[in-house]
Formats: sequence, C-alpha cells, structure tokens
Amino acid sequence: MSLWHAALPVLACLALTGCSSGAVDASSAASRADGGSSSAPGSLNSPKDTGPEGTQKPEKSGKPKSAASPTHVSIPSIGVNSSLMRLGLNEDGTVEVPPAEKGMTVGWYTGGAIPGERGAAVLIGHNDTRLGKAVFHDLRKIGKGADIAIRNDQGAEIHFRVTGTETVSKKAFPTEKVYGATNARTLRLITCDGAFDAQGHPVDNLIVYADRS
Repeated sequence: MSLWHAALPVLACLALTGCSSGAVDASSAASRADGGSSSAPGSLNSPKDTGPEGTQKPEKSGKPKSAASPTHVSIPSIGVNSSLMRLGLNEDGTVEVPPAEKGMTVGWYTGGAIPGERGAAVLIGHNDTRLGKAVFHDLRKIGKGADIAIRNDQGAEIHFRVTGTETVSKKAFPTEKVYGATNARTLRLITCDGAFDAQGHPVDNLIVYADRS
C-alpha cells in the first residue's frame, strides 16, 4: 500500500496540550513500520521535517475507497469497550484527540490505515482528563498477547494481538518507528504516561503495538 507524507506534525501525547491528572487533553497516536517490537530503535531528526517537539511529520497510509470504517473497539483484559470517533488534523497541523468531555471514547486517526488493512492503524485515547479517569487509564496494564477487537460498519470484527509496549519521552517521540511504512496489518494505541511537568502535563507517551491475529 502506498504511503504519503502528511502535511502536519505528529504529537507525542498531543505535543502542544498534553493530558494531565485532572488537566486537559491526552494522547497522540502512532503506528509502526516493522511489526511492533518495543526494542527497535526509532529515528527522527531531519530538521526541516520536524514538529514542535522534534518529531518528524508522520507518513499517512492510502485507503481503498470502498473499505469499511471502524466503529467500535474492545479490549477485554483491561475493560475497554468504546465506540470509535474519527480524528483528523487540527488547523495548526497537529493530530486531533478526543475532546475532554469524550474522555471515555477512543478515537481512530483517519490519516493512518483502516484497522485490518495493510499499514499502521492508530487509535488515540485519553489516560485522564480534567473530568477524571479516561478510557485508556489502565492501558499500561495491558499484557503481551492481549486481544484487541475492532468492529467495522459492515459488521465484521477484526482481532489483533499485542506484541509489545513501550513508554517514550514526548521530546523524543519515535515517529519513524510508529508511523513508518509497512505491508503488515498493524495497530497502535497511544495515550499519555509518566511523571508530570511543571504545567501538570505527562512527559511521556505509552505506545502499544499489535498485529492482526
């Protein structure tokens, strides 16, 4: 499947706002090129291609016009059961995240692959918002081999198995690792993680890698 460069930068936990314990927005999304091993190195760095925190602009997967859209995600092992809202890009070029009032709803980044199709599909969810715990609050508890089920608007259910997780600094988000081109059918879940900075925003992102089972 062909990929093309998005015109806008990726956020690591939404680079400009971030989520906090009782504060505003949460995560930012990603998907990976080579199947999701959490030990593989990420690469960034061409200054002309960097976003506000030094991350490269993400690549974007092309999608078949007739492909089904995802509508629901469930992760039984951590109690996630959510509809999927569509997320695009903000006017400033950053990836959208669900609004705080929809903290219990997961978002699908439409600039990535459709879950189940070739490429890296990206789901974004809050850990916490100013309103309290959110849908991915327990994402850090997910284990290798855990099942992730996504249902689409044609009634089909697609399953993924977690292959690994990693926590990364928002200042060194592994853009190439999570957004790189791939022929595999992969899924990435992103939320905020880690300690808080002086503004009350988490300094890290938690990335979950999964492959179609």
